[in-house]
Amino acid sequence: MGKLTIAGIGPGDRDNMTIAVDKALRAADVIVGYTVYADLIKADYPGKEFLTTAMTKEAERCRMALDLATQGKNVVLVCSGDSGIYGMAALVYELRGESEIPEICILPGITAACSGGALLGAPLTHDFTVISLSDRLTDWETIVKRLEHAALADFGIVLYNPMSKGRPDHLQKACDILLRILPANRPCGIAHAIGREGQSTKILTLGELREAQLDMFSTVFIGNADTRVIAGKLVTPRGYRL
Repeated sequence: MGKLTIAGIGPGDRDNMTIAVDKALRAADVIVGYTVYADLIKADYPGKEFLTTAMTKEAERCRMALDLATQGKNVVLVCSGDSGIYGMAALVYELRGESEIPEICILPGITAACSGGALLGAPLTHDFTVISLSDRLTDWETIVKRLEHAALADFGIVLYNPMSKGRPDHLQKACDILLRILPANRPCGIAHAIGREGQSTKILTLGELREAQLDMFSTVFIGNADTRVIAGKLVTPRGYRL
């Protein structure tokens, strides 16, 4: 009987991959994934069979993994970050439907909100929300509504997929929406290429964030009303008595 494991490999560096995911990859007959993510781990698992698909081929990738597992293979489908946070876990369950074959195992990983937050300091110590600015699968009107309500509720906000070649103005639009509610001096942070070559961070204000030029490998952090910069780090107090 085959098995399909959907595994979050974390931000990309081996130090931030969980032991459980490493064990699953070592035991796998086949490793399936988006080309970029597969390339991050290929060198660490020599001799393994890797099958990849390009971006926007998520359903094809999941069907491939399900088919191989149904044939009796031990398959690991890799996702960056966490397997269930903007990952492939839900899609695999949708495609398998009510069947219980093949067996599915979900292994979590460190999502960019956690790994990027750690690089910047401690921006998520209180309630926060994660919103993707990609409108490929979610209409922009829904994204606008989520941004507005998150700002009105004074959540810390983490933005995934803030900008791409096809969406060069989405971050600017998002900042304009937030600036209707939040002050321009609200502390914010950017974590770029987390756990990969070129990793960097920057702390700035919401007003300055509007003019930032980022890409799909950047994660944006917008503080709540209590967030402040302490010794060059972005910190959101929980409210403990000092």
